[in-house]
Amino acid sequence: MARRLDSSAPSFAVEFRALVDERRATAPDVARDVSAIIADVKTRGDRALIDYTKRFDRMALTADRLRISPDEIDAASRSCPPKVIDALKFAAARIEAYHAHQRPEALDYKDALGVRLGARWRPIAAAGLYVPGGTASYPSSVLMNVLPAKVAGVERIVMVVPTPDGALEPAVLAAAKLAGVSEIYRIGGAQAVAALAFGTATIAPVDKIVGPGNAYVAEAKRQVYGVVGIDSIAGPSEILVVSDAKSDPAWIAADLLSQAEHDEAAQAILITDDAGFASRVEAEVTAQLTNLPRGNIAAASWARFGATIVVKRLDEAPALIDAIAPEHLELALDDPAPLAHAVQHAGAIFLGRHTPEAIGDYVAGPNHVLPTSRSARFSSGLGVLDFMTRSSIVACDASSFAALAPAAITLAEIEGLSGHARALSIRLGRSSDK
Repeated sequence: MARRLDSSAPSFAVEFRALVDERRATAPDVARDVSAIIADVKTRGDRALIDYTKRFDRMALTADRLRISPDEIDAASRSCPPKVIDALKFAAARIEAYHAHQRPEALDYKDALGVRLGARWRPIAAAGLYVPGGTASYPSSVLMNVLPAKVAGVERIVMVVPTPDGALEPAVLAAAKLAGVSEIYRIGGAQAVAALAFGTATIAPVDKIVGPGNAYVAEAKRQVYGVVGIDSIAGPSEILVVSDAKSDPAWIAADLLSQAEHDEAAQAILITDDAGFASRVEAEVTAQLTNLPRGNIAAASWARFGATIVVKRLDEAPALIDAIAPEHLELALDDPAPLAHAVQHAGAIFLGRHTPEAIGDYVAGPNHVLPTSRSARFSSGLGVLDFMTRSSIVACDASSFAALAPAAITLAEIEGLSGHARALSIRLGRSSDK
């Protein structure tokens, strides 16, 4: 059973702090192993990829078989039921349309001194997407990671996906084809991340790597950061639901379990102003776990990391929400707007009783790649700007330069950078040497 906290209890502050600070990551320390794999791929390239694929995915490959062929992609797509293809198309259209609104506008103006100032945006040249394989099959994540890059104008998008025992997941390849990705490699793990970062004879390097993965993938992304960009180091999934007693307890229980089923380290939290409603939701969670296919995972998550928090008034919720900074925040209320306005930190906010978090995972439009582990305090969900760079622009004529330079020379001299001062003063026809 999940823990119950009551904001009116004398021990609440201590218990809530413990909930917020609780470490949920259960990944083993794999840094040394990952470092060795990355070094091996840098040294041996394709040969290392082939060896690791045989070892971990039980597949004997040659260099020319690392890439999944267009015929294999087409065959996988054709094998998907029509309703799956239709659902992917529906989701893709909504995701692409939403992200099109994120395209930034260039900045270009002259200030009062006549200095031209601006900023321009350009897409990165190449992006790499890691897609989990094995028991995980997330075609929706393919769409969520690829389409912002496509909207940004990235010309080369590369996908890597492990195929244990040679198994190709049709829906994943169908999603890739639909999103316009044709360069796909049947490799996974830290070795795939290394190949994307450093390149091999077969795989050209990329500029940024995005997408979820296991502990080895996460650690590999951490280690190659700086050589390439990355989206984030994702932690276990999480949801926080705020609801009064007007909601159907079965609905709220289902929403909590929708995230608990991801991982035993996932977290589901309910905040309500009605203790009786909290009890009804808890009873519904117990009942629904009996027929949930991933019930064992969800039950472990709920028992270890789940919580219900009873407050005297719902206006206590924003401070609690901001402390947790949840990945997903549901406000299951008749009028969620005032509470949503008061919240500062949340990855995605779902407003009203008919907007479950699960709608955002697939077809709402906004990205489902969101900050976890309280990182919503300082980061945002994946978007178009993550696949673009911004260059500032400055242009002075003789007059505007003369207006700026004296102050710049003074600052350069204070910092002891005489070369900087000379580069400025020489254009004014005087020396900055003392």
